Amino acid sequence: SVVHPIMPPESWVFGEFPGATPDHLYGAHALREIYERAEPGYDGVVTVPVLWDRSRETIVNNESSEIIRMFNSAFDGCGARADVDFYPEPLREAIDALNAQIYENVNDGVYRAGFAGTQQAYERAYDRLFATLDELETRLSHHRYLLGERITEADWRLLPTLLRFDAVYYTHFKCNRQRLVDFPNLWGYTRDLLQRPGVRETLRMDHIKTHYFTSHPRLNPSGIVPKGPIVDFDAPHGRG
Repeated sequence: SVVHPIMPPESWVFGEFPGATPDHLYGAHALREIYERAEPGYDGVVTVPVLWDRSRETIVNNESSEIIRMFNSAFDGCGARADVDFYPEPLREAIDALNAQIYENVNDGVYRAGFAGTQQAYERAYDRLFATLDELETRLSHHRYLLGERITEADWRLLPTLLRFDAVYYTHFKCNRQRLVDFPNLWGYTRDLLQRPGVRETLRMDHIKTHYFTSHPRLNPSGIVPKGPIVDFDAPHGRG
């Protein structure tokens, strides 16, 4: 199921919006109801994504990085492609190190900049973000993917932040030294990953922009969602 992109203060909800769906299992209105089904009386934070066990009727996990790791191998014995491995044994140490750097400075770095409470905190996050993007741009000038010529978990964990960068983080979070499209290698790399079979149809830029620009009233009190920018993710990536 896919929640409505506008997040009320109390919880994510299911509702009518292009690309959103009802709760197909229980007909819940709010995602909090699903958390409470797993743990009656739950009063913690409600987040997405949620990996739900239909048989046991409980939440397996709600942390995206851990769900990605699970999907790599947990379902190999029940229909998933066991021949696809994004966390291969010889590269695990390098993947973990790169994941840590990218999470700290890029995935979470844009939020550190966007929600900074002081000029100093904002500039620290901003500088670390673009220093890391510069490093990745150089790395991708030598390799098709972050760790060579094969896609790994590190690539998939970086991709969502890159996809949102020009439409959201550049303006909404003031990460405005450069746009993604101004990094030739990162921009081609983003299109390369997005154009892999089965990936492009998961991108809903209308959901992304609606969520960010309406759910952070401190950053955007009017709630106006910008119409642009026009980003051609379908242009040839030239990295094959």
